[in-house]
Amino acid sequence: MRMKASFLRRPPGPLDRSTARNAALLNQCATPGLGSLLAGRRLAGLGQLLLAVAGFVMVVAWFFLLALQMYEELVNDAPPKSVARLGELGGAIFLAAWVWSLVTSLSVLREARANDGPAVARS
Repeated sequence: MRMKASFLRRPPGPLDRSTARNAALLNQCATPGLGSLLAGRRLAGLGQLLLAVAGFVMVVAWFFLLALQMYEELVNDAPPKSVARLGELGGAIFLAAWVWSLVTSLSVLREARANDGPAVARS
């Protein structure tokens, strides 16, 4: 039996405003890439998600190394060495994923507005 993630499959037909809004909110406020996947942008969504996870892992690793370094300084009088580069790089990578998801979100919202445009004009 094969399991499929339902958020990877967008319903057939044009993208509506509700789905586009939810995708944009998910991209910008939760996790970059998930909203893009919801909107049917698989390649962009997976790229954004991978970048966001990589950046997050780097920031968590930086925090762990910083805590370990502070512990070593307190207990063993170890000389301080900077681990800031890892945190800065992780933050920059996560920011890049977020900006990429912002561009995708704006594109999704623009597409949904264009899809709803003719229906409003006919009323």
